[in-house]
Amino acid sequence: MVPPTPAVPQGKRPTLADVAARAGVSTALVSIVMRDAKGAGAATRERVLEAAREIGYRPDARARLLRSHRSHLLGVQFGLQHPFHSDLLEGIYAVAEPAGYQIALSAVSAGRGEQRATDTLLADRCEALILLGPQAPTARLAELAGQLPVVSVARRLRGSVPGVEVVRTADDEGARQAVDHLVALGHRDIAHIDGGRAPGAADRRRGYRTAMNRHGLADRARVLPGGLTEEEGAAAARTLLAATPRPTAVLAFNDRCATGVLDILLRARVSVPDEISVIGFDDSHLARLAHINLTTVGQDIPRLAELAVGRAIARLEGAGTSGAETSGGDTSGADVPGGEAVVAPHLVVRGTTAAPVHLGPGGITPTHGSGARGASAGG
Repeated sequence: MVPPTPAVPQGKRPTLADVAARAGVSTALVSIVMRDAKGAGAATRERVLEAAREIGYRPDARARLLRSHRSHLLGVQFGLQHPFHSDLLEGIYAVAEPAGYQIALSAVSAGRGEQRATDTLLADRCEALILLGPQAPTARLAELAGQLPVVSVARRLRGSVPGVEVVRTADDEGARQAVDHLVALGHRDIAHIDGGRAPGAADRRRGYRTAMNRHGLADRARVLPGGLTEEEGAAAARTLLAATPRPTAVLAFNDRCATGVLDILLRARVSVPDEISVIGFDDSHLARLAHINLTTVGQDIPRLAELAVGRAIARLEGAGTSGAETSGGDTSGADVPGGEAVVAPHLVVRGTTAAPVHLGPGGITPTHGSGARGASAGG
């Protein structure tokens, strides 16, 4: 049994000394037990561990890492206002911690740029950087890669940047899937609200145009300036409502942009999906909210996280060979460093898409097909 000792004061984090006092042994012996080093008998080891459990002691992993030659820290830069980045972070933690790595976070916001975010991570002794949707020039990425391994997630780079690994979704394929779904439902007037210069925007715009052209709808293609936020989606929606003719379907750059579109349509008393169908991109937690229930193009977050962390660790531990991972837009194979890993997207059909309808004397009636809501696009 552990002998009684004065309790640790409320609000104070228990220390090695507190464990030693509780167990009736020296602090050095407690340190040996916590490091799982030789020098403590089985009975003493159990006594120390019991004392630690009773007072709620937890080893300071950061301090332990700083005392070693390596930090085992992966620095992650993310956008504070991006729901998709929040979902990615959950996936990154799930992969990194079992592999023995910790995560240091640094946010990008309206008042805090990418340079400051990455400088903070460098100051934290991070061994590698995972950058979510970076917009920094390639010269800056190359500069960072000259200091430590860098993994860029959710951004296609123009040409190879030495030392920078790329993990991204096949954004153009995602846009094509969205258009195919809408055309299969009977839509012909399909507009795209783009993301401007945001990572992935050019590929999604190209995928939209390619799909419209393939379906013989190139003359009906409409690309409106948009962006990443609800406000930018709302502004584009106002433009669409004033257009003649109105589109019967909208593919927004991302889920936040689509949410802004839905808000304006609701305020204008335009029925979704009866009068206008709306599709987002990302399948962030925002799209899954019951009152939004957004049809969207899903990104494979677990796979993106697995590849990003895997490539960073492989670079640190000297594993892997060079070569891009591409197979019809799906790279679910081994995470081999070098080149680019491109992961296939998938359409997630919910309640904001249906066959287009018209308002006639008899009320709302489908103009194509059966009008079944959320019907999946054919093969």
